Amino acid sequence: MSAVTILPIPVLSDNYAYVVHDGDSGATAVIDPSEAEPVLAVLRQRGWTVTHIFNTHHHHDHVGGNIELMRTTGCTIVGSRLDAERIPGLGIPVGDGDTCSVGRLRFTVLHIPGHTRGHLALWLQETQAVFTGDTLFTLGCGRVFEGSPEQMWASLCRLRGLPESTRVYCGHEYTQKNAAFALTIEPHNEDLLARADRTNALRAKGTPTIPSLIGEERRTNPFLRCDEASVQQSVGLDGADPVTVFAEIRRRKDAF
Repeated sequence: MSAVTILPIPVLSDNYAYVVHDGDSGATAVIDPSEAEPVLAVLRQRGWTVTHIFNTHHHHDHVGGNIELMRTTGCTIVGSRLDAERIPGLGIPVGDGDTCSVGRLRFTVLHIPGHTRGHLALWLQETQAVFTGDTLFTLGCGRVFEGSPEQMWASLCRLRGLPESTRVYCGHEYTQKNAAFALTIEPHNEDLLARADRTNALRAKGTPTIPSLIGEERRTNPFLRCDEASVQQSVGLDGADPVTVFAEIRRRKDAF
């Protein structure tokens, strides 16, 4: 497969939509279009035709551009069958383990509930990229709205288990704030300190901090490290079940 191009498109105040283009087939997909016009502008500029929209979950800041894009391009919308009534224009309902091909792009669906009941990640194994929506953020994770801490921890562990070189494309530009919080949990984590410095430098220039790598997240993201002794000790839960540790860290982040 020739180079696959993944373009992050800033939308709303801090969201990202993504355009994914396969140079071999010319196929193009869009991930989580909050708004249609910024996506359409990129498609016009590049001369690409979108055939599929993938939604990681039903929240409006991830599906708000669905209908306009569908009406303008005739594309098909793919999303969780568990949220069929909440995803505008859903045409292909999918679930865990399903695959959906767009040209030579092969998206594997991972069901990762916790933030919402039907939340999906979209994994491009051959391209070593995963679109995590609002479950896994760079240096953070999403709030637990419709699931439980047990579900969210299991979902994060599933993502953590992807190859270290997998690039993480998440739904929001939250890295700088997440880094500040992560340092309250592991202030002596050298990898985290270095990453926080890099993040601050990028944001000072207005540069996106995505994608990150799964390997980086394993070493620096406190929400993926709830079974690490250093993290457990930091929150006063030495030896506790990782779900208990996760719930405590999430509680602290909610109030941060």
